[in-house]
Amino acid sequence: MLTTSHIDRSAHAMARPLEGRVALITGSTSGIGLGVAEAFAAQGAIIVLNGFGDRMQIEDTRRTLEQTHDVAAFYHGADLSRPAAVGEMMAYAHAEAGGVDILVNNAGIQHVAAVDAFPPEKWDAILAINLSSAFHAIRLALPQMKARKFGRIINVASAHGLVGSPFKSAYVAAKHGVLGLTKVVALEVAETNITCNAICPGYVYTPLVEKQIEDQAKTHGIPREKVVTDVLLKAQPNKRFAQVAEIGALATFLASDAAASITGTALPVDGGWTAH
Repeated sequence: MLTTSHIDRSAHAMARPLEGRVALITGSTSGIGLGVAEAFAAQGAIIVLNGFGDRMQIEDTRRTLEQTHDVAAFYHGADLSRPAAVGEMMAYAHAEAGGVDILVNNAGIQHVAAVDAFPPEKWDAILAINLSSAFHAIRLALPQMKARKFGRIINVASAHGLVGSPFKSAYVAAKHGVLGLTKVVALEVAETNITCNAICPGYVYTPLVEKQIEDQAKTHGIPREKVVTDVLLKAQPNKRFAQVAEIGALATFLASDAAASITGTALPVDGGWTAH
C-alpha cells in the first residue's frame, strides 16, 4: 500500500531527477550556458559555473541559483584558453563539489573575417577555447566518471558543426572538430555508462544576439525586423530564434536515464537550417 510519504518521495524524484548529480557548465555566466545551468539546477543538480564577467554579477547569479532551486552552486573563473587553467577548474570541482557527473562544454568565442585576412592569433584563440578546452575537460573528467560508472558529456557545438558559412573559418573548423571529438569519446566509453553527445544550435536568442541585431541595424540602416529575418535567420526555415530554455531542456534530457542509449550524436536545434 502506497503511503503519502511514498507518493511525496516519488513526486520529488520525478521533479528533481538529477538530485545530487554535479554538473559543470563552461561559459555559463550568461547566455546559453546560464540557461543550461538553470535547467540543471531546476532538476536538483549541484552546479559549477565557469565564465567571464563582473564578479559581483556572477556572485549574484550563483546565489540566485542556490536560493531559487535549493541546490549548491560554485564558480571557477578558469581561462579556458589555458590547459593548466582547465585542470585547475576540474580539480576545484572535485574538491568543492565532489567531482563531475555531467560536463557541458559550452564556452565559445567568435571572430568574422575572410580566410586570407583572418588574424592568426584569433584562429589560435578560437581553436583553444571552442575545441581544445573541451578535450582537456573531457580527458580530466573521464577517470572520475569511469570510477563512478556514470557520466554525461554534452558538447554545445553549433549548426556550424554541420554546415559552413563564409568568413567563419576558425569557428566552423572548431565546431566540426567538436563533433569529431564527440564521436570518438562516445565510442571509447560506450560500455561504461558514460555518454557523449553534441547539441548543434542555430541562432539562439541571447543578449549577445540582441546586440548583433542592434549593431547590424545601425550599420546597414535597415529595420530591426529586417536584420532578424533577412540576415540572422536567413538560413533558418522557421524564422524564429531558439530560446535558451530549449537548449537547457535538451541538455537535461541527454543527462537523464532516459537518454542512456543516445551517444555519439549531433542533435540540431536550428529550425531546419541543416535540413537544406
